[in-house]
Amino acid sequence: MSKLRAKISGIHAWVPPYILTNKELEAMVETTDEWIMSRTGIRERHILKGEGLGTSDMGAEAVRGLLEKTGTNPEDVELLICATVTPDMTFPATANIISHKAGLKNAFSFDLNAACSGLLFALITASKYVETGMYKKVIVVGADKMSSITDYTARETCVLFGDAAGALLLEPTTENVGIMDSLTGTDGSGRVHLHMKAGGSLKPASHETVDAKEHFIYQEGQPVFKFAVTRMADVSAEIMERNHLTADDISYLVPHQANLRIIDATARRMGIGKEKVMINIDRYGNTTDATIPLCLWEWENKLKKGDNIILAAFGGGFTWGSIWVKWAY
Repeated sequence: MSKLRAKISGIHAWVPPYILTNKELEAMVETTDEWIMSRTGIRERHILKGEGLGTSDMGAEAVRGLLEKTGTNPEDVELLICATVTPDMTFPATANIISHKAGLKNAFSFDLNAACSGLLFALITASKYVETGMYKKVIVVGADKMSSITDYTARETCVLFGDAAGALLLEPTTENVGIMDSLTGTDGSGRVHLHMKAGGSLKPASHETVDAKEHFIYQEGQPVFKFAVTRMADVSAEIMERNHLTADDISYLVPHQANLRIIDATARRMGIGKEKVMINIDRYGNTTDATIPLCLWEWENKLKKGDNIILAAFGGGFTWGSIWVKWAY
């Protein structure tokens, strides 16, 4: 019997219409377009505006677009996993809300949080449900409203983040395509360098935590940068080595869009030229769990069946991972 694999059979993404440019940020905080571009490569980012709108609204837009694009009946979807660090609420899961808004009446759903690596962790988790034969149609959503936890008076972090959502459909295949291999890792000691101080059980919300701005992203740039460069580059190279893949075998590297210098370092470690690297950080910034789906969505018409693609990410926690995908269509 042929091995059952999970293939990506569709991809869609959605970004809010409002664009926050570097020029606008210059009027909000002490920074310049040159400072932002030289350190991050980001020119603009999309921000979700409007009363009562959250991560689930973007996720539902991405899912509805995916269903229409792939001709999938919402009632045929059996599972939805949402990777996010900005859930609508602590509970219920944002995945539950997305399923309701998108009409997925027969799907069970849950959230997964692994910071910026969450999309990869969710893809790997979803693939196991497909590979075992348990489910035939699974959707993975990567969505984050990062503007909701960004302090727009802190120039080190406010220039980095944007809002977006992406959705991928996974289905079974016996062909030699799909999710071929993966590598993941975590190191909890890294939490001191990148986290949100308050709002959890350790430090519940209070007047004091709000006044101290402890419900925003806290990041120590240098240790995070150093660790990200090492881990994301190493795990991408390792997955190539253990599957005997050379730079010539790789059609595209799809890196998490956190920082242009981290992306460049990962590509160099893999021996891959810039022409094979999906980069759109300049137009979207770091959308956390949505960065990789956004890249795949924008490059979809350039991908061919059988293309070898390496997905790579690094996130707070610390978390990191890489997936080798053979494109299925």
